[in-house]
Amino acid sequence: MAAILGSILKRAIELRGKIPSNRKTALKQQLSTLKKLMKKAEFTAFGEHYKFSAKLKEKNFVRAFRSEVPAHDYNSMFKNWWYRCLNGEPFVCWPNHIKYFALSSGTSEAASKHIPVTKDTLKAITKASSRQALGLAHLDLPKEFYQKGVLMIGGSTHLSFNGTYYEGDLSGITTGNIPFWFQFFCRPGPKISRHKDWNSKLNDIVLNAHKWDIGVICGVPAWIQIIFEKIVEHYKVKTIHDIWPNLRIYISGGVSYTPYLKSFEKLTSFPLIFLDTYLASEGYMAFETGVNSNGAMKLMLDNGIFFEFIPFNEENFNSDGDLISNPKTLLVNEVEEGVEYAPLISTCSGAWRYLIGDTLKFTNVEENEIRITGRTKHFLSMCGEHLSVDNMNKAVVLTSADLGIEIKEYTVCGVPYKGLFAHHWYIGTDMTIESEKVKQRIDEHLKVLNDDYRVERGHALKDVIVEVLPHQRFLDFMEHKGKLGSQHKFPRVLKGKMLEDWANFLTKKNN
Repeated sequence: MAAILGSILKRAIELRGKIPSNRKTALKQQLSTLKKLMKKAEFTAFGEHYKFSAKLKEKNFVRAFRSEVPAHDYNSMFKNWWYRCLNGEPFVCWPNHIKYFALSSGTSEAASKHIPVTKDTLKAITKASSRQALGLAHLDLPKEFYQKGVLMIGGSTHLSFNGTYYEGDLSGITTGNIPFWFQFFCRPGPKISRHKDWNSKLNDIVLNAHKWDIGVICGVPAWIQIIFEKIVEHYKVKTIHDIWPNLRIYISGGVSYTPYLKSFEKLTSFPLIFLDTYLASEGYMAFETGVNSNGAMKLMLDNGIFFEFIPFNEENFNSDGDLISNPKTLLVNEVEEGVEYAPLISTCSGAWRYLIGDTLKFTNVEENEIRITGRTKHFLSMCGEHLSVDNMNKAVVLTSADLGIEIKEYTVCGVPYKGLFAHHWYIGTDMTIESEKVKQRIDEHLKVLNDDYRVERGHALKDVIVEVLPHQRFLDFMEHKGKLGSQHKFPRVLKGKMLEDWANFLTKKNN
């Protein structure tokens, strides 16, 4: 069966690669998307409150929509609207009853967020996944490749039922709703996928790895690296390709894979094809085609998400990364390359002008290609240094190459220092290295990567502190917080309660 389906997939992908792409302009695609969203939600409580019916009749319905509907963050969206869906009320922000809620990773929050996942959301995710698969035509992979397994490292498909809805990780929700034909390829299979305990799931994946012929693997880089390491260790082999010789493609999502490349090189016999995706609990927004993309992803402009872009600057955000009221927003035809934006999205999950919390830059406005640079909350600007996660990732990669070490994890925080400020880095590596050497290299690279940082290092940002820790310390903290597992990421920037918990955790470990 898998061989037959593989042949069909190969042919379909080849044919799709010869069909001209949608020639509608980006703006037209977006206007069409917003109109469809508003019409679908016209008679919901949200649509009636903001008079969607009347706005759709206006010549410039987009301007009417943007002027009347306020920008929301999660707290305002949940407090004013989504809580009603949790109580079982239908037609709140989207038609019908909401059956599923995705729990966000919550690494920077005290509690997980509940994000609605509608039938239309699941259809849009399937459509986007199919488009990315069809985009593989240019890779010229052999027919046999499409018969190989796809290992999806995600959350448990065993969802919790809360009287009116099911909740769990988005990956668990989507895996439980995959098309029946894809089940012939999908690993680790229903039984292992249902595990709620991450260590049990990891152990079963390792024990069954030799039974599978994996061609594609999907998941967060830190956990994929751990799986590779454990499989190599368990079977006493040199690389993961001794177990999965046909593994060719790694699809990442939500976290830059760049800092992990050095580790993957040691765990593989030949380079993998890395493809990134922008798949969040709120929807599937972009994916990397692999065609001269260099890590950039192409926005999905006609798949149930309407985008606005807020310039990520002091005019629109305060020093804590909170959105001010009535921010300036731009449409897809108004953005510029190299400028940092925070996307505001309206979606088929019933999110309206919703701040997702990421920051991005356009690398190619003609092709609508973007690169994720960080989070609105996960950046450091204590004194005007404007240090993004993208800057940090690049500095870590360069430092790792300079010193010949594997940096498996890291996080940064800003601290008061001698009446001014300093950055405190925690570097996770299992190799012996002097912290002073790491400090020097990171500091020098950041001065080149970020002009604001370079200026402030001569003024208010008086020092850089580096603390080298074993990688396991980061994993232990995530387990301590109840966030051990494939969908949870260690925050790159620590602030507030999370920073306090981290400091207390390290103090107890050191005593």
